[in-house]
Amino acid sequence: MKLILTADVSGLGAPGDIVEVKDGYGRNYLLPRGLAIVATRGAQKQIQVITRAQDTRRVRDLDHAKEIKAALEGLGGVTLTAKAASGSKKLFGSVTNADVAAAVKSAGGPVLDKRAIELPGHIKTTGKHSVTVRLHPEVTVALPLVVTTGE
Repeated sequence: MKLILTADVSGLGAPGDIVEVKDGYGRNYLLPRGLAIVATRGAQKQIQVITRAQDTRRVRDLDHAKEIKAALEGLGGVTLTAKAASGSKKLFGSVTNADVAAAVKSAGGPVLDKRAIELPGHIKTTGKHSVTVRLHPEVTVALPLVVTTGE
């Protein structure tokens, strides 16, 4: 079955790519979720319009990502308060991507998507940690994170 992808599908392609997939995969997964449309002449013309719009958006996104990077670097570091046993450095849970995004927002930084934040594994202790924020395929920021107990 020939399909035109409308969204990024890992292991298959990017939006606008024409792919050949098995009938069941296309009919039961890609088409119902809106990840692809059936390849016809009219659909190919529509995809050309979509790809042109994405190219212009990609340039704007790169500039916006650089602005967000400058704002994050201006923060210096972010402090996150978590619950821990008294007198211990071990946290009751672990720090999540959403916790880091909320800490950045409360520190006066930009609103970040939690999926853009990459933790260096499970953060289960207090202290200094380094978190990577992937804003764009070409723009990443290393963000210092200090986890405290708030005592």
